[in-house]
Amino acid sequence: MRKTFASGNIAIAEGAMTAGLKFYAGYPITPSSEIMEYLAEKLPRKGGVVIQMEDEIGSINAIIGASWAGVKAMTATSGPGFSLMAEALGLAVMSETPIVVVDVMRAGPSTGVPTKTSQSDVLQVRWAAHGDYIIPVYAPWSVQEAYDLTVKAFNTAELLRTPVILLSDAVIAHLWEPLTIYERGEIEVIDRKIPVESSGTPYPPYKPDPDLVPPMPVFGRGFKTIVESLTHDEKGFYAPRDDAQKALVKRLVLKILKRIDYIYEQETRFTEDAEVLLVSYGSTARSVLNVVLELRKRGIKAGFLRLKTLWPLDEERIRKSSSAKKIIVVENNIGKIYMDIDRIFKDREVYPAPVISLDLPTPKDVLEVVEQWL
Repeated sequence: MRKTFASGNIAIAEGAMTAGLKFYAGYPITPSSEIMEYLAEKLPRKGGVVIQMEDEIGSINAIIGASWAGVKAMTATSGPGFSLMAEALGLAVMSETPIVVVDVMRAGPSTGVPTKTSQSDVLQVRWAAHGDYIIPVYAPWSVQEAYDLTVKAFNTAELLRTPVILLSDAVIAHLWEPLTIYERGEIEVIDRKIPVESSGTPYPPYKPDPDLVPPMPVFGRGFKTIVESLTHDEKGFYAPRDDAQKALVKRLVLKILKRIDYIYEQETRFTEDAEVLLVSYGSTARSVLNVVLELRKRGIKAGFLRLKTLWPLDEERIRKSSSAKKIIVVENNIGKIYMDIDRIFKDREVYPAPVISLDLPTPKDVLEVVEQWL
């Protein structure tokens, strides 16, 4: 391992290389551009390829193709570019293609304020494409966690043959903090299951193992495989039937939910005696923790719950994280995660505490929206 000082964007790039990234395709967009710029310098030295595409549509389609050629692939963008990736994201879900997409959130809607932050893409990354599916989403709150969760994003993608999203934001992207970078072997790195090479015979690319995840054939290694975006059977052939649709959609969802113990991560502090629980994630959680500490100094038994995984949520674990009767959800948007937290803690008082700020909300900003519910 080596210790350095880096930004969140650099940490994401380093995490991707630790995880085994070999192909990056992207298009420059603030505030994610440094990821591509850094990888353009570093990744070729590790035997990888970086290519600037004509747009975000080309970028995500390029990494889907690269993944089927057998390499770990990633792209990075921000909200406007992520909007353009929605259709291909659905293709990655349906074709069970392991890719990592980094969304570094900025203010919107539309062009918004390119150089400023937000947490308004939370539901966009959950429901970008149409249809039934669950895409795992991770949200770091520090430079080190940007690195760690990038590695976790690749591991999840490879383990479950699924697209995975790392949801950063402009604050984390440009924050500089100490960073520990690990060598392969010092940190868990998962590679996809690949079937035994065939001799040119058709291979069923969607026939699952008991864990509901099919081994993934690789182009150029003797497999004859259909990569199908239509509802398909285990061989990849179009199957416009109720039974095929039900079986496919159910498996795509259950293969994720069966591993929620691996996917879902959270952090709790002061929850043992908490009477008020503050819930947050990403950069905003940094200020929320300071508010929790301040409230406890005032004699208010406040607890802290930070979601590292935004989708899927482990509802049972969240419910058991605290017995507090009052829950306050703080986020830099109009209140999006609040809707799920309200549903999960349905037997308690749950309140939204939205903070709309172009910069990192200060503890004072957070305290002002929290105090109305205390």
